[in-house]
Amino acid sequence: MHTLLLAAMTLGFAACGGEMPDPPQRPADTLVVSQDAGLREMTAAMLPGLAERSGLELREPIRVERRSRDELQRYLVAKLDEELPEERAQHLTDAYALLGLMPRDVDLRALLLSVYQEQVAGFYDPDSTALFVMEDQSPEALQPILLHELVHAVQDQWTDLETATDPSRGNDRATAAQAAIEGHATLVMLEYMTEQLQGRDVDLTEVPGFGDQMRAVLSTARDQYPELARAPRIIQEGMLFPYLEGAGFVLEVWREQASRRGGLESLLPTSTEQVLDPARFLSEPPDEPVALRVTVQEGDLLHSDGLGALEVKILLEELVGMEAGIAAGGWGGDRYALVRTGSGGLSLAWVSLWDEPGARDRFVSALRPALERLPRQATLEEREIGGHPGAVLVVGEPLLVSAEVDGGG
Repeated sequence: MHTLLLAAMTLGFAACGGEMPDPPQRPADTLVVSQDAGLREMTAAMLPGLAERSGLELREPIRVERRSRDELQRYLVAKLDEELPEERAQHLTDAYALLGLMPRDVDLRALLLSVYQEQVAGFYDPDSTALFVMEDQSPEALQPILLHELVHAVQDQWTDLETATDPSRGNDRATAAQAAIEGHATLVMLEYMTEQLQGRDVDLTEVPGFGDQMRAVLSTARDQYPELARAPRIIQEGMLFPYLEGAGFVLEVWREQASRRGGLESLLPTSTEQVLDPARFLSEPPDEPVALRVTVQEGDLLHSDGLGALEVKILLEELVGMEAGIAAGGWGGDRYALVRTGSGGLSLAWVSLWDEPGARDRFVSALRPALERLPRQATLEEREIGGHPGAVLVVGEPLLVSAEVDGGG
């Protein structure tokens, strides 16, 4: 599930532009503004070399301040009110509950707020174009937090941060963009810290197996945070995916492109499938998902979106078993519709497309025996949709479902 403020270690949103002229050079101490002299000095010391590591220049001064946990809570509540109002939160909960991915009685907003409060050590706020660190952080923890959020500040100066992760772009595409954004900041942070430890220049793209090592280290975050560990797996994976897989994705793209100068524009994927398999992003042309329109003939439409390759994989693993996630291979696009039926109940129609008939058949064969594990009666049928092999899952009361490729695929 696309969440608003993905925060396995730090909090941030971002995006970037393309080819960039070199901005006027300013002394580092004029590019950092802060009421805290120590924060100003520490942040300014990170600016030399930031452009080379990130592929982006800091063009305008950035404000850096400390914030209390009470101030953080007020900020998070305001962002949730803005981006996940109660009605939308309930619709998301209902949709994912019908798919067996979370309990229907979970308070999604309260759950996310508790997880964010537990995890956030610092954040970049695009509205105030300032980065903040929690006042309870130890001095030794400040450096990586500041650097990570400084990268988000640089990203923000080249494009509108919130556009790339706007929920209106669709759950899967927004999650994929978030992965590139967080992966980019995480790699720059790790490279800087490695250089500090080793006392020499480091290029992580030249370290064999670094992507696997990084995933192994970052995956321990799940066990470090009790609130995250108690959350449904679909929430856990949504929180951790941008860091675990996003950093590995950016690392592979940097290796292939042999340059970082393109900034984030050259790193933004259009699906979580491309993040999980960078070859699909790097192919010419890139392997893009097929957009769908799903129509239900009866009932009132409450909410519609897509799951994406990541969440389809999680769905199979949760309903069938961890070994079944491989059946998500060959995903080509999907969309669901949550409706309130004439009887007042809720039903879900979910349509998925696949790259070829064999991929669709493997998916159907894996999922069909597990339909009884869903909370309501469910049917699953194969169907051809706009020349693509597809499948239609209905959970709840029977629905008449039609689907077509949006924009000709």
